[in-house]
Amino acid sequence: MAMLLRRVWETMSSRTCSTGDSSARPSCTTESSSLGAFDQIPWDVLIQIVKLIGPKEAAKLCVVSKSWRALVSDNRLWIFFLQHQQEPWDSIFFGETTLGSGYPYQTLATGLSFMHIYGQRAQVPGSVIIDGGSGYCKFGWSKYDCPSGRTATFLEFGNIESPMYSRLRHFFATIYSRMQVKPSTQPIVVSIPICHYDDTENAKASRRQLKDCFQQVLFDLNVPAVCAINQATLALYAAKRTSGIVVNIGFQVTSVVPILHGKVMRKVGVEVMGLGALKLTGYLRLLMQQNNINFGSLYTVRTLKEKLCYVAADYKAELSKDTQASLEIAGEGWFTLSKERFQTGEILFQPRMADV
Repeated sequence: MAMLLRRVWETMSSRTCSTGDSSARPSCTTESSSLGAFDQIPWDVLIQIVKLIGPKEAAKLCVVSKSWRALVSDNRLWIFFLQHQQEPWDSIFFGETTLGSGYPYQTLATGLSFMHIYGQRAQVPGSVIIDGGSGYCKFGWSKYDCPSGRTATFLEFGNIESPMYSRLRHFFATIYSRMQVKPSTQPIVVSIPICHYDDTENAKASRRQLKDCFQQVLFDLNVPAVCAINQATLALYAAKRTSGIVVNIGFQVTSVVPILHGKVMRKVGVEVMGLGALKLTGYLRLLMQQNNINFGSLYTVRTLKEKLCYVAADYKAELSKDTQASLEIAGEGWFTLSKERFQTGEILFQPRMADV
């Protein structure tokens, strides 16, 4: 680093600072608080140099003087560091300018210190992610794209006759054990599926009970930070939006959730239908049985659904086309599907086909 700075200084030492260069610097750069010999180097060149030493070394320059602090606090520098993180920059920008600004949402990132934002992200380790579902839960680390494993869903975990608190504590303890991490060392993000969203008093009481149990269990496990949010809102945030209608096709149910400014519009209505991936698999099995296509297990049917089936843009036009396709499954041989390929997914749009 010293050699790099020395070479830059030797190159720039013959230059004199023009009026335009000095005006581009913060007003705190004075004779009593300056960059020393580096005052003759243009501001943009200094930023390019600091980019080479990395965020940790750049942060240490803050204690040298006010001028160095002004230099390393430049948003352009920390935007560069954030852009080279594993997390996409557009997601960071959306999170900090839209979600972090509160309501009403601001459209411009005025007054944001990206140095502070980088510091906050550097201090927080990877979070534990638990993605609840209507069929099973997936869990893993926020820094990885794929989950580490899966288990039964919240309400079906353990002995269903046990109290809610005992089942949830067993649920979280099992996940932490499988991930080989102590609950007190990592923050956690829990996405809660919308399996039932009635506005009846019983439904509201059930949701309150589940929420209270969540909080009590995680508090007793000494979890440092918790974010519990429904899946539909997270899906909307992933699309970098705060308002919209989310259609979530799950394992057992499909939910249609209207969201405005990050809040579920319960008064408008949340639709939950008992039609999910499991129903599609069952319908394909029925079609295969009707066409005398023999199979060994439901796993075979699910594999065929995932590999061969699709949604037709025009269902009636698709009926007149040759849509035959084959797939080999280890241990069972070759399977050939035709109209079953698009008829399976069509029940999402015409539920009456499957008597739903």
